[in-house]
Amino acid sequence: MRKLSDTIARLAAMRTMNGSMRPAPTRSERLKDLGDFGSNPGALKARIHVPAGLPDDAPLVVVLHGCTQNADGYDAGAGWSELADEAGFAVLYPEQDRSNNPNLCFNWFVPADIKRGSGEALSIRQMIEAMVVTHRLDRKRIYVTGLSAGGGMAATMLAAYPEVFAGGGLIAGLAHGVAGTIPEAFDRMRGQGLPPAGELQKLLRDASTHEGPWPVVSIWQGTADQTVVPANAQAIVDQWRGVHGLGEAPTLSQTVGRHAQQIWSDKGGRTLVELHLINGMAHGTPLKAQGSGSLGTPAPYLLDVGISSTRAIADFWGIAEGVTVVAGASERTTTNVQTLPVPVTPAAGRAGAAPSGRARATADDGAGRPHPSTAGGVKAIIEDALRAAGLMR
Repeated sequence: MRKLSDTIARLAAMRTMNGSMRPAPTRSERLKDLGDFGSNPGALKARIHVPAGLPDDAPLVVVLHGCTQNADGYDAGAGWSELADEAGFAVLYPEQDRSNNPNLCFNWFVPADIKRGSGEALSIRQMIEAMVVTHRLDRKRIYVTGLSAGGGMAATMLAAYPEVFAGGGLIAGLAHGVAGTIPEAFDRMRGQGLPPAGELQKLLRDASTHEGPWPVVSIWQGTADQTVVPANAQAIVDQWRGVHGLGEAPTLSQTVGRHAQQIWSDKGGRTLVELHLINGMAHGTPLKAQGSGSLGTPAPYLLDVGISSTRAIADFWGIAEGVTVVAGASERTTTNVQTLPVPVTPAAGRAGAAPSGRARATADDGAGRPHPSTAGGVKAIIEDALRAAGLMR
């Protein structure tokens, strides 16, 4: 068992590395509070952006910030609400509270927070239901993305509620279920003790009773990341290959400059899992801050490396098309491993860190779809929908 003194030293080092003493970014005018969204067992907050005139059946993107960040700061850096205005989708930002985690990390390593029907995972699921009901969004086009601890929680949402999501985008994140304590969280971030592929795949299958179809997943990682090392990106690939029935070798590999992409596709050429490695990039979300296709603003852990992961992930999901996934002007090296006709830009999906967490009460979760009454105002409609879906008592 790891000594307490070692854990304390790791916590202190991580606080210094992540700048936890720096105040979180201030709030902007682009995001608004969601308001009431259910019993909220994870005690989270929620910020949203719904473009003016958004039509019914628009997509929803759920975005999870990293440690030391808040919703508004991450949105200003990554540009999700700006892209939502361009492409026509709603954005939901779950937001951590310091009373849950002093460093504002989502608690991706706390068993009570990553279990279906429990804690932070259930709070985020309730937020999603409230957004779908209130804004008449498309249940078949719900997506989730996150950075670092947010990437770890995004992986959990895909695992615990795979029937909810068409796709995910995990940036410097961690596979679902690999840690259950603070010391384990630090070890996994450093690439120590990661389970083998078979165990990773079992963790995913055991997170729900879902039997498919499964979300498509885009994974992003900097090769120079010393906070969440690249071995975690490979662990995420291995975890999701299993449910999609994909082999160990990618269908297609290509490199342009410092950006390498690997694709795993089905026999029909549809991309189900993709891995993006940015050579020399440290811990953070890849941005393109200047020139054609620029989006967002550089900041700590929001890194201008000449490619917008926000645009590329949205393109991978099929909700903001026209993005070149592998971008750059240098030599391209391509290896078509299985000689399949695989498109670089896939179609849409199917019809960080650790300190301090706490146990919370659980709540049952059902698989039903809401049929809310139109009487009683918006709050009553949301509560009716949550109860009908088994998301609120």
